[in-house]
Amino acid sequence: MTSRLGFSKRERTASVVIVLAVFMTNLDLWIVNVALPAMGASFGEGGRPASLGDLSWVLNAYAITLAALLVVAGRLGDRMGQRAVFLAGVVVFTLASVGCALAPTLGVLVVARVIQAVGAAAQLPTSLALLLATVPVERRTRATRSWAAVGGLAAAAGPVLGGLLVEADWRWVFIVNVPIGAAALFAGLASLPRPTARESGPLPDLWGAVLITAAVAALSGALVEAPSWGWTSARVYGLIAVALVAGAWFWWRSSRHRSPLLELSLLRLPRFGSAGLGTFVFGIAFAIMLLSNVLWCQDVWHWSALRTGVALVPGPVLVPVVTVLTARAAHRFGHGPLVAVGGVLFAGGMVWRTVSVSTDPDYVRDLLPSLVMTGAGVGFALGTLVAAGVQSLPGARAATGSALVNSLRQMASTVGVAVLVTLVGSRVGAGSVDDFRLSWALAAVLGLATAALGLRLARTAPAPAAPGGADAAAVDAAPGTSEPEGGTQDAALTPPVA
Repeated sequence: MTSRLGFSKRERTASVVIVLAVFMTNLDLWIVNVALPAMGASFGEGGRPASLGDLSWVLNAYAITLAALLVVAGRLGDRMGQRAVFLAGVVVFTLASVGCALAPTLGVLVVARVIQAVGAAAQLPTSLALLLATVPVERRTRATRSWAAVGGLAAAAGPVLGGLLVEADWRWVFIVNVPIGAAALFAGLASLPRPTARESGPLPDLWGAVLITAAVAALSGALVEAPSWGWTSARVYGLIAVALVAGAWFWWRSSRHRSPLLELSLLRLPRFGSAGLGTFVFGIAFAIMLLSNVLWCQDVWHWSALRTGVALVPGPVLVPVVTVLTARAAHRFGHGPLVAVGGVLFAGGMVWRTVSVSTDPDYVRDLLPSLVMTGAGVGFALGTLVAAGVQSLPGARAATGSALVNSLRQMASTVGVAVLVTLVGSRVGAGSVDDFRLSWALAAVLGLATAALGLRLARTAPAPAAPGGADAAAVDAAPGTSEPEGGTQDAALTPPVA
């Protein structure tokens, strides 16, 4: 039976399954950030919470693994079928969530987070392809927009939901994934389409994935542990050496492998290179801002997780709103000016925090104006950078380029968290004001650097658009689909990885 909207019951069910699963993986980032202080208290020893350096691996292990596997998982979907890889990802993510909830030690929790990231990597690249294979041709533009909006909805719901769950127990932030994952699995088995595999060539460089994981993990470890080990300690030097060797080896393999994880030729495209660098720089600033706000509210102002979650809502709520409202401006003025405006707004929000901060809670004077400016800045800049990068590529490379940009975002998140831990130290409290000021000042500088890259984008002529515009790029990721009618906003090119 087909509805008046052109969807059969099976198509509607499949669409809900895909969006629900992607929402689950996006939600996880926001609620885990809010839960981090509670995890520290749970895994502490001798009445002292676990150090921020140790806790940072709950975030970084997930981000590093996801960054390394996005391209690999996307290619696996093309070879083995998007449906099989997507459902496998749902199973892995759900089971890993159980492992996170039951983790008896912080080390076990970090390992479970790595496995969670494997499941997320399998879901995210395949989700849009399945969605486009599910809906009628005339509905694909709307479907792509809905898929892109999932990250914004998760960002808006995450802080509050995380705060509510932590009020009961931080383990509930993972338990909540279990019924969602189970429902998505059983409904997906019955309703998801079976688009045929479309690739038989070599897999991406798996050893390259190992090398880039080692490089980012070693660099993050050096930054996180340097305050306690000492910057001149042999262990810090050793980790930096591992990062340099692994990074150089990865670059060398990428230049010679027949199917590299990173296609170096893409970086030589002026707009893609600028957009990729901007995504990385802005991603570091975003990670610093996000985690520092959570730590400040809970460890300096001593607010509950729920109060913190509610307080942080204005920032993430603004992101999808601004992204949608600026879509027409991107088409009229180009990507560069929007990125520049976003970088300046974000920097302004960080400067505001730097000069107005006080250990006495004053939400309206201190935090709220910063949240409004940074939320608007993220809405202007982040999705626009992704769109600028993907639209600068030939249509046949759009899916690969999108995965690469998302990998850069995850790596940037890891570096940002590590830099924040380096600046504020392993213990956070009222005596950390100057350290927080330094981290916010650095985030402001990175915001201005993003604005400069936006101006560089504005001076670079865009590549010829692929037939069908942005949607053609999206359809390229979906085997067995034809080109939809009409264009779509830039937000549709923003893959839903928060």
